[in-house]
Amino acid sequence: MTINSFPGKAFPLGATPDSKGVNFAIYASNATKVELCLFKTPDDEAEYEKIDIVERSHNIWHCYIPNLKPGQLYGYRVHGPYEPQNGLRFNPNKLLIDPYAKAISGVINWHDSLFAYDVQSEDKDLSFSETDSAPFIPKSVVVSNKFDWGDDCPPQTPYASTVIYETHVKGFTKLHPDIPEEIRGSYAAMGHPATIEYLKKLGITAVELMPIHQFVADRHLTENGLTNYWGYNTIGFFAPDVRYASSGRLGEQVTEFKQMVKELHKAGIEVILDVVYNHTAEGNELGPMLSFKGIDNEGYYRLTEDKRHYMDYTGTGNTLNAYLPNVLRLIMDSLRYWITEMHVDGFRFDLASTLARELHEVNRLSAFFDIIHQDPVISQVKLIAEPWDVGEGGYQVGKFPQGWGEWNGKYRDCVRDYWRGENSTLAEFAMRFTGSADLYQDEQRNPTASINFITAHDGFTLNDLVTYNEKHNDANGEDNNDGESHNRSNNYGAEGPTEDENINRIRAQQKRNFITTLFLSQGVPMLVAGDEISRTQGGNNNAYCQDNEISWLDWANMDKDLMEFTSKMIKFRLQHPAFTRKRWFKGTQVNGVEDIAWFLPEGEQFSDEHWNHDFAKSLAVFINGRALRTRNQVGETVIDDGFYVIFNAHWEPVNYKLPDNLYGKTWTKIVDTAESEVGDEETYDAGSSIEVKGRSVIVMHHPVIYEQKNEGDN
Repeated sequence: MTINSFPGKAFPLGATPDSKGVNFAIYASNATKVELCLFKTPDDEAEYEKIDIVERSHNIWHCYIPNLKPGQLYGYRVHGPYEPQNGLRFNPNKLLIDPYAKAISGVINWHDSLFAYDVQSEDKDLSFSETDSAPFIPKSVVVSNKFDWGDDCPPQTPYASTVIYETHVKGFTKLHPDIPEEIRGSYAAMGHPATIEYLKKLGITAVELMPIHQFVADRHLTENGLTNYWGYNTIGFFAPDVRYASSGRLGEQVTEFKQMVKELHKAGIEVILDVVYNHTAEGNELGPMLSFKGIDNEGYYRLTEDKRHYMDYTGTGNTLNAYLPNVLRLIMDSLRYWITEMHVDGFRFDLASTLARELHEVNRLSAFFDIIHQDPVISQVKLIAEPWDVGEGGYQVGKFPQGWGEWNGKYRDCVRDYWRGENSTLAEFAMRFTGSADLYQDEQRNPTASINFITAHDGFTLNDLVTYNEKHNDANGEDNNDGESHNRSNNYGAEGPTEDENINRIRAQQKRNFITTLFLSQGVPMLVAGDEISRTQGGNNNAYCQDNEISWLDWANMDKDLMEFTSKMIKFRLQHPAFTRKRWFKGTQVNGVEDIAWFLPEGEQFSDEHWNHDFAKSLAVFINGRALRTRNQVGETVIDDGFYVIFNAHWEPVNYKLPDNLYGKTWTKIVDTAESEVGDEETYDAGSSIEVKGRSVIVMHHPVIYEQKNEGDN
């Protein structure tokens, strides 16, 4: 069969169909020849047509093939020198995935032929493999962008009103009893009415999906009966992973993903993607050749001085070189695609410090941030950094540019230490509770720059945080040597589940304390899926390879009481702008009362001396709802009630004297984490005493009723 080929265009990169055929374009600056290979089915072991691409513009090889349609399967073979010692690793025996593929037809079938070198050779990557990898690698798919979005529009929830729910498409839906079994674990399940009803009931405004870009499960995992469940091993930056598609693998996964987004948007829920642009699934010099390594190794990766080896700031074997224009273009094109074509609302960047590295140091003003800042599309969505990597100087919490949110690891550590009774200063706890001004204020960023979290996908779940002192990762097959050993956890007297009622009472109370602290803190709260129903991983704090009941939400045994409590706290937060401030506390007064004040049990305000006591475990804070210094969208001054929140991390009760009439004549108790159920609201007079039980939080409010005035911002 002879297929005609025409020059086509260099842009856009990837496979672009129109009514008459498909344009193909691929960047390969050091290649000497590029072949486009066409396949009829995903299981074909050999291409039915191989086409030499002869046109080359700006190091982009391109051609146009008439009569091809969406659903067409393809791959590339790229020729050039095989000189690993010089950073060149071309091997046309290896079929390569298009870096711009919009869909990928399946997953890797591990075989020695997927490596560019002879794995049996003593010379390792300096040897050369002549076996064909086509039977073992999934094919790229030509995809149409046609989809009926109807009147879909992004919710555009302000950061201050955002509640993020970090979740896994499969883990959240796999065991859900109200979702049809045939779609569980899929994008369709994530957009199902049962999912949306639950998220709305809980009060979630944005789901942050763990990686859904097409990824690879490492060979050693699959050979040990495990997999890469988390997905932080990307090979396709434009392709929704085929594993989460219930409708097909020839582009149907794209349509299914779009439908999920459309359904979530109808409910006012944003979709944020956890993205991994810092490395790929090809590993180091001993890793497989799947795409970038064979297309232009030196043009995509950071190499060491000898060029044979890879710089590894990610702990995965390689690092994408975001300093190079073509890599920056790849990342920006991918981000824009997910926004414009897939309608997502933001991104959480895994190991984001890696993207800031220009040479070896982390440079906050690197080209990556400059380009995003001026991009009219990308700069308008939510951008969240995991502000660290494993390289020297990689811990960059508080140092990302304006407009970025950051996972605040210091908030997590401080709040965990406070509630487990670890010696730590009340000053730091107060700082974290009020938005971490020490990290963000001097950079002219707002409290919403802090993405607050107690737990994340890596580490203990909230339930396990109060159930285990030690990690229990034996199921991972690494002799319990993987995962963090310093978890800032406490089992309160027994390792793991127990029938001791007193221990279980303390654990339940501590979970409520963590939830209350999280949703009353200034900043943007992030809740991990399942924490609200006491999900356990059995003490496994690194379940990255566990695609099973260890990781999936156990809906049959959900903690309904904690779920109801969490929902109450989320809705309480969103109803009261005093806890979703857009500006920093300043200590200024409104009608003679500070915007924030801190109190000792005796009813006196904190002095400088009190802040530095690392043995103190209790404090109270007054938050003035009349001092928000902001207006709503129609120009009215925003006001709220006054609130008095008492934290007691000590194991014994503490009596607190309420402040005098200046702060409120009467106070009504609306939350008490020492109570497993919400009781009758109790009212207290100013200056009276209230008992705060050991390891508990009490929230009180004082209604402030007066006419709204357009007083302007102070």
